[in-house]
Amino acid sequence: MSAPLHRPPRHPHAWVAGLVLSQLAVALVWWQWGWRWGLPAMLLSHLPFLWGTLKADSRLFSPVLRRLPTDERRVWLTIDDGPSADTAAMLELLDRHQARATFFVVGENARRHPEIVREIVRRGHALGNHSHTHPQAWFWALGPARMRAQVAGNQAELAALTGTPPRWFRAVVGMANPFVSAPLREHGLARVAWSARGYDALAADPQAVVARIERGIAPGAIVLLHEGARHGRNVAALALLLQRLDALGYRTVLPEELEAAAPAPVALGEVA
Repeated sequence: MSAPLHRPPRHPHAWVAGLVLSQLAVALVWWQWGWRWGLPAMLLSHLPFLWGTLKADSRLFSPVLRRLPTDERRVWLTIDDGPSADTAAMLELLDRHQARATFFVVGENARRHPEIVREIVRRGHALGNHSHTHPQAWFWALGPARMRAQVAGNQAELAALTGTPPRWFRAVVGMANPFVSAPLREHGLARVAWSARGYDALAADPQAVVARIERGIAPGAIVLLHEGARHGRNVAALALLLQRLDALGYRTVLPEELEAAAPAPVALGEVA
């Protein structure tokens, strides 16, 4: 691997310079040509920030892992929104297929089901941070204090339950505004997006869900799944997906396994 997989933001406030410069340019346009040009310029200056927030794999504000660097038939299974009533059945399915996954859990759910969180880890799976309360409608618009509370609250919850804080973070609905970068850096978290999804949080037909996921399956794909959806079909979708992965000759892998297998960097002057 030429670059590390786990990349927390290094300059979480770099976007401020871009915002200041863009607004100075808007002020200059407004002063020179009035509101008829200044107002459109102001609106246009905000579009990159809106795009960077709403696009799940945008790297405008922080590094985002979108796929794993491997040419082998391996995929990373990621399961959001738990723990839930589905988790135990999902763990059994994963064991049956000798598969591993990262569960991006919600802090409040973890507090209600500590035994399930510990069981996820005991069975060899990983945990990721998926916010403390999962404010689905407003996560993208949270200010710095509330954003920090969402990240830090879940991080503290999972560290207390397992003894080890998560390394990975997934934004709620994938949308992360500029204020998420600072708490990610503070807690050593790297953002994760996805490259294959089936919209299983909403779609109740496992066949349709897996067909959509399969269109994105390729070596190194990051697969987005959910648990605990109201339609109650997440377990069935996972079962069908695992069957299809077996049939296609794909295995699951955690990024930690790729990191451990990567050759150590050679120091200057050493012989490789």
